[in-house]
Amino acid sequence: MSKPRLMCSWSSGKDSAWALHTVQQQNDCQLVGLFTTVNMAFQRVAMHGVRLELLRRQAECMGLPLTVIEIPYPCSNAEYEQAMSGFIDQAKSEGIEGLVFGDLFLQDIRDYREKQLAASDLSLHFPLWGLATEQLAKTMVAAGLKAIITCVDPKQCPKQFAGREFNAGFLGELAEGVDPCGENGEFHTFVYDGPMFNRAINVGVGDIIERDGFVFADVFASDSRE
Repeated sequence: MSKPRLMCSWSSGKDSAWALHTVQQQNDCQLVGLFTTVNMAFQRVAMHGVRLELLRRQAECMGLPLTVIEIPYPCSNAEYEQAMSGFIDQAKSEGIEGLVFGDLFLQDIRDYREKQLAASDLSLHFPLWGLATEQLAKTMVAAGLKAIITCVDPKQCPKQFAGREFNAGFLGELAEGVDPCGENGEFHTFVYDGPMFNRAINVGVGDIIERDGFVFADVFASDSRE
């Protein structure tokens, strides 16, 4: 009996990376690709602010094909759902049987995904759901996951955190009430190495800017500037 073919929702950050890693360790399915929504105006991942070039580097370092779902800026909910509908049709035509998400505990987000995908007949997988986020963050770091904070909500975290490494030191500086995995939108990350990668990505941190009420650190592939 063949194993179900799954694709992983890929934000470029630690939670989707750890969800992918968790599913790969279960060995009861085939994780055959990644999919990501990318802002067409900026050619970056929405909220994370990560360059499309770096998304492609991540996919290469994991040996997985990447499907880019282009969305406009600004993007209405209807436009987002239309783009996702097109992706779902394409994925099913290619034999995809399920999708993996890195959601942790926000029930409204999970409910939205399940409602929107109910008619697709795809199985939905939430391998990190309900895990204690303080321990999960420590587990990621201890396992060798390396990431950079690419976006900070300054209403919840100091803006100086943008561009920092996601490591034990960073976790130790988080104020009480800030989720260690940033699940409430406190911060977002870009993963450049970890047990899900076959090699690390050499990266640097460039400009740090404020836009639309958030602080973004511009991460770049350092060898692309040589």
